[in-house]
Parts: sequence; structure tokens; C-alpha cells
Amino acid sequence: MHIHFIAIGGSAMHNLAIALKQKGYRVTGSDDAIFEPSKSRLQQHGILPQELGWFPGRLDANVDAVILGMHARIDNPELLRAQDLGLKIYSYPEFLYEQSKDKTRVVIGGSHGKTTITSMILHVLNFHEKDVDYMVGAQLEGFDCMVKTTNDSDFMILEGDEYLTSPIDLRSKFLLYQPNIALISGIAWDHINVFKTFDDYVEQFRKFVASITPGGVLVYNEEDAEVVKVVESAENYFRKIPYRTPEYEISNGKVSLKTSIGDVPVSVFGKHNLLNMEGARLICQQLGIMEEEFYEAIMSFKGASKRLEKVERADGVILYKDFAHAPSKVKASVEAFKEQFPKQQKYGFLELHTYSSLNPEFLTQYAGSMDGLNVSVVFYSEEALRIKQMEPISPELIREKFQNPDLLVFTNAEDLNKYWAEPDKTGKVFLMMSSGNFGGLDLNN
Repeated sequence: MHIHFIAIGGSAMHNLAIALKQKGYRVTGSDDAIFEPSKSRLQQHGILPQELGWFPGRLDANVDAVILGMHARIDNPELLRAQDLGLKIYSYPEFLYEQSKDKTRVVIGGSHGKTTITSMILHVLNFHEKDVDYMVGAQLEGFDCMVKTTNDSDFMILEGDEYLTSPIDLRSKFLLYQPNIALISGIAWDHINVFKTFDDYVEQFRKFVASITPGGVLVYNEEDAEVVKVVESAENYFRKIPYRTPEYEISNGKVSLKTSIGDVPVSVFGKHNLLNMEGARLICQQLGIMEEEFYEAIMSFKGASKRLEKVERADGVILYKDFAHAPSKVKASVEAFKEQFPKQQKYGFLELHTYSSLNPEFLTQYAGSMDGLNVSVVFYSEEALRIKQMEPISPELIREKFQNPDLLVFTNAEDLNKYWAEPDKTGKVFLMMSSGNFGGLDLNN
């Protein structure tokens, strides 16, 4: 089969392209910009476009299917060519469903924690040499690709994203998977550029629950009131399995779970991560992994990439980077950090990088999210606001919305770099939260 990718350079898209190449498909693609690590990985597998841009001539009647990335626009020249030719056009999630429609589909959804939970499940299955297909939103230790699709596996584990499917399909991605087994980790308003109200956002999760196949299973976080409301209002038939934070203790900076088989030491920390772990355990149980097997494997789980990931520095300074950017994620990561390092002087850095986080109306959601840190720093780029054609934001407004008059606010990378270079880092711990890169800040020095 010949599969052509429109916008092949995206994080998810390039991984699917590699997975299909490994499956034996002929893969081609185009994009107007491809950055690292996508560029090197595509080149390694022989599918990096020779030149950037859109080339309608690359498509003809012999192309079996086109996969359309969210980065493309509705007037993309290659998309228009594919439509003129009457080619089969799939969105990313639509194609994954086609690859898994004869398998048992396990879909992990939620506003936060879904990448970590999916990663935990895959780590446990890999530890016990259980071969499954999968799609996850982070690079995992022991896995060379974020997507795997075969003809042999009976299961496919899918991270379920509530964001839009493609430029020509404005449904949430996870609505296309029709899960046999599902999980919802939590609901907290996000993506306000497409979900204008909280109820509009929650509606996507109601539809997700309604999409569970008859007689399926839903594992859900019963500590989240919004999740409970969604589950209790569902009218379709499925089995409900609630979960909550397991008992644990922290001793000398080490976290141990209190379980029926005794104390189990784990490498991750934070109440939210242990809650995620319990959800992962119950999903693994549905896949035939017993309690002892789960704990045996999870002890060696070190975390998903950029999810409270420790940065190894030559000077020994304790620094963690975290993908947290939405208010609920920031609050959970800060709480975990405070609990893990109660005696040290704690610095928290947050980059406001997404459309939502730079919206003055949405900024109110961050109130109190960084409280309890010794020093709290917020960085956003005035240039990014101009590029996104958004109104300017003042540092005073940021402090007001965060309800923190002592908040340090930087609006250009040069000033942030200067501040980062000055403080004596000895005896201090640092939490760096961003879906960006703090304007190029070097976290290793």
C-alpha cells in the first residue's frame, strides 16, 4: 500500500509514518516545516521529504490513502488534489481505528495524566513481554517509536486526545476510537480556542463515554467530581470500575505504595502520579495482568518523557522538567514537588506558551496554582503574542490572575537567561513547567 502524509513532520504524524514504514507500507509525505527530532527520525527511516512545501504532483490515482495532519489547512494544495482525485482521506485517529477495528481497543482519556497512564500500562506489558499495538504521546524508555501497528496483536492501547481530529473533521480525536476498555483520569477545562465554554469541553467526555462499545469497561477517577457526573449521567451499558489514590508513604525522599502484598517502592512521586498508577493497574488487570505482576513491573517505571522528568546535571542540582502547562497540571506538579521536597528551597518556573494559557479570560484558572513555592517565576514571550495575533498582557495582570503579588514575571528570553545564570543553585530544587523551551533556556547548566 502507498500511504501519503500531508503534514508528516508532526510529533504524532511522523511516528505513525515510521510505524507504517516498519509494517511494510510505501510511505511518502510533505510538510512546510519539519523540526527535530522528527527530521532526523524521518531521515533515518528514509521517508524525509527531499524538500519542504506542498506538491500536488506527488499525488496520483495510485495512492491508496492520504493521512491528513491537524497542522494542514483546509485549502492545502495537496488536500485539494487528493479530494479532486477522489482518494481515501483519513485523519490520524481515523486511520488508527482502521488499523485496530478488529482488535480490543483500550483508550486512555482525560484532561491530564493520559500520557503517563498509557506509558505505565505499556511499561508493564513490555516488562512481562506482552506484545500489543499502541499509540502514546511521549517517547518511552525501551520503545523506539510512539506508534506500533501490526497484523498479529489482539490489543491496541491508545492515548485518547480530546483535541480536534483534522481541518476537515472537527470532532474530538478520541471519539473515533470506539473503545472496548476506556479510562478517564480527570476533567479540567482546556483548549479554550476550540471549546469556548466549560460545558462544551465536558460534552466531549460525555460523547466519549457514549462511544464505549456495548458491554465494555470504563475505569474512572472517582476523586474527580466532573468525571463522576459524566459517568453517572451515561445512558449506555458498560461496566464501571472507580479508582482513587492508593495509600503511600514518603521516607527519606523515597515513595512506597502500601499494598496487599506489602510495601512497594516506586521511582515516581506526587499524589497525581500515584493516582495515575492506580488507574493503570486496573486497566492492566483487564488485560490479564495480576496485582503482583503489576507491582513487580511498575517498580522500574521511571516516568514518561517530560513528565516530572529529572534532568541530570553535572553540578548535582536537583531539577525536574514537566510538560505541565494547563492549570490543573501545574497545580498537581507543584503539589507533588512540595510534598517530595518539604525542607529544600523550591523554585518553580512556568512558561505560558499555549493559546489558552495566554488568554486573559483563561488566566484566572491559574489562581493559587504556584502557591507554597519559595520562588515562583512565570515567563511568556511578547513576540509569541504578536505571532498568535493576541492582545498584549502585562506582568501586573499575570500577578493579579495568579493571585500572587510576589510572582516574578519575565517577558523576553534574554532577561530570563540572565536571571537563571545569577542565583546560587546550591541546596535549592527546581521545577521547570512548559510545553515549550523557555526561550532556549539551558536546563543542564
